[in-house]
Amino acid sequence: MQNYLQSSFDFKEPPIMFDELPLWSAPFGLKLLDAVKYKAGITALDIGFGTGFPLTELAMRLGNTSTVYGIDPWKEAIERVRQKIIYYRIDNIKLIEGVAESIPLPDCSTDLIVSNNGLNNVADLLKVVSECSRICKPGAQFVQTMNLNKSMIEFYDVFEVVLAKKQMNEEITKMHAHIYSKRKPLDEIVAILQKQGFSVVETVEDSFQYRFTDATAMFNHYFIRLAFMESWIQLLPPDRVSEVFEEVEQILNGKAESAGQMVLTVPFVMINAERN
Repeated sequence: MQNYLQSSFDFKEPPIMFDELPLWSAPFGLKLLDAVKYKAGITALDIGFGTGFPLTELAMRLGNTSTVYGIDPWKEAIERVRQKIIYYRIDNIKLIEGVAESIPLPDCSTDLIVSNNGLNNVADLLKVVSECSRICKPGAQFVQTMNLNKSMIEFYDVFEVVLAKKQMNEEITKMHAHIYSKRKPLDEIVAILQKQGFSVVETVEDSFQYRFTDATAMFNHYFIRLAFMESWIQLLPPDRVSEVFEEVEQILNGKAESAGQMVLTVPFVMINAERN
């Protein structure tokens, strides 16, 4: 039946659905989606699907002969995705509220796993990759993207200079530990995959840039406040947060005035692996 011929949409209700793809997720996701081997009749899993990308896009590209699971612990996001699934008329997605350290799928049941900048946010990466190995069929594809440890180096370099000037050495150590916890070196990720029975077919490195008028605009940007600001604040003693950020902002604004803009660089990698 040609359901696609019935393609009238209500552009007034619900307006939330036009938020299909976060700008942050797009550069990573395009690399991931290009690497996927699209086949009919497969079982796939998206780890850390957030508000629905690339989960919904992948499900639509694979078509209704395939089943696409998504796993994420974020309750509010799951509800948002449920609404999108209805609105987009997608029939082949099954949502799992949970963590990727314990995936409720059978052994050797999955043909494809994707994770778009999601694995860097799990609590135990080794356990997650072990679970992925368990549920993958031999020859299954595992495609993941993640931003690398030099992400937003323009901010972190100045942040460290200010902390050093204020002799906040413990906070510098915490900053580097935070970066490592979220963005491990590529060779460590590859080693974990190989240890858990995956062969890395290819790695593709790329980068994109966020450009702002200055640091004041950058710090006030919605996504910076949503995804990064709280973790930066938590690196500092509460009574020194304002002092440190005021100086960081001044230095970055001076650099932006000289350069004509404020730039944050985000290097990332797409890893295409296969289960042995």
